[in-house]
Amino acid sequence: MAAIKRFFEKKKLDVKFKKAGSGHKLTEDTRSLSPQPSQRPGTSQGRPQAESEAARAAREAALARMSQPRPGTANNQLKALKLQARAELEAERALQQGAAAAGPTEVYRDGAPLLEQIGVYYNCPMVTPEVLPKQDMEKKIEEFLLAQLAEEPQMTSALMIHTLNKNAEKVKLCIETLCKYLDNIIANPDEEKFRKIRISNKAFQERVCSCDGTEEFIQSVGFKQRKLPFQDGEDDFYVLDEDQAKDTERLNTLKEILLAAEPIKAELDRGLRLFHPSPKATKFELHNDFYNITPEEMRKEQQLKQEAVEKLGMLRTKAMRERDEQRELRRYRFALVRVRMPNGVLLQGTFRATEKVSVLAEFVRDYLVNDWLPFTLSTATGQKLTEMDSTLAEVGIAPATVLNFALDPSVVAEIKSQQGTFDDKNLIKPEIMVLIQDL
Repeated sequence: MAAIKRFFEKKKLDVKFKKAGSGHKLTEDTRSLSPQPSQRPGTSQGRPQAESEAARAAREAALARMSQPRPGTANNQLKALKLQARAELEAERALQQGAAAAGPTEVYRDGAPLLEQIGVYYNCPMVTPEVLPKQDMEKKIEEFLLAQLAEEPQMTSALMIHTLNKNAEKVKLCIETLCKYLDNIIANPDEEKFRKIRISNKAFQERVCSCDGTEEFIQSVGFKQRKLPFQDGEDDFYVLDEDQAKDTERLNTLKEILLAAEPIKAELDRGLRLFHPSPKATKFELHNDFYNITPEEMRKEQQLKQEAVEKLGMLRTKAMRERDEQRELRRYRFALVRVRMPNGVLLQGTFRATEKVSVLAEFVRDYLVNDWLPFTLSTATGQKLTEMDSTLAEVGIAPATVLNFALDPSVVAEIKSQQGTFDDKNLIKPEIMVLIQDL
């Protein structure tokens, strides 16, 4: 454990120096230097693209069909509902077909278009000061580990096993198997059979070789690859020398490192942004990353919507309604939230759709001058977010929304009565306000 702690402390120190930059000369004029808002890759301030011709034609055709009178039947209302559902399907299908030619697909929320532009980014201070898309960050983490391998082979290879493999059950089984090899050697250092691992062994291939980083860890233990007699011929083995096998203290340390290591994880970057008051507050440019729907899932969704047309003609049970609600909650992976402060300033952050309302509230509180003041967040319709344990998807603010911030009026009144004055408009910390920009 002490070795792991020293390893991470050293890397944190390296990162601090990297973040500090190249520095400035003592004679350099720094008056013109001022904090600049960070610009994450992939963001843009571009104008929304026009709706595709195919989508417009589909919508107009659907509206024309729906507007035609259908007299003489008792179930006109049911037919109208079915026609409306079919029209929505046709419009959505036309939007998908025209997306390749017309650019990002327009989606509407609170009357404003959502364009697929703003992406989801991650940070990992241990590895890099950069903020990157998840795939790029995972590549950076792998490069970081490979770069440390020559300097700290035992520690780094253990971290590689925990970090580079996503299947937790496979990682657990791999580590248990490697520890079993070490335990056998520690208990029987003079037994040659415990110092050999046949590489082609089925259990070894399935439990150990299938995970990244295991070859590096085995080599860091001291195993060498050799050809040895096996049955009627030869086979490849990992072999540990007898002298190294007798160093049980070192082997116990390696086992401890392997068990204590934890994966280096990229964390979701909140993407803190601060904007001047703007009529474009409800206009978002979202990337596909915000949605939990692949092309295959999109086709399934089409099928489900088609089935929904038929459901209109029958009663739905409570269980059926709950299944549909759960399906709706799983549509979104992330939520882009803008909080409108009393002075109109917009505080923006990115969250997982499964994160709780309490996390969003703490995000806002961190940037308040008086972080002890009670406040509420409410939607454009006036719905207050009071259920702190509910997820952002459950309260309906994914994939993007604008919330209104309000202080408790009774607390504000009490402060003003005691102090005589209180600025209840400019509530964001001054060091954060320097980041403000136009939307």
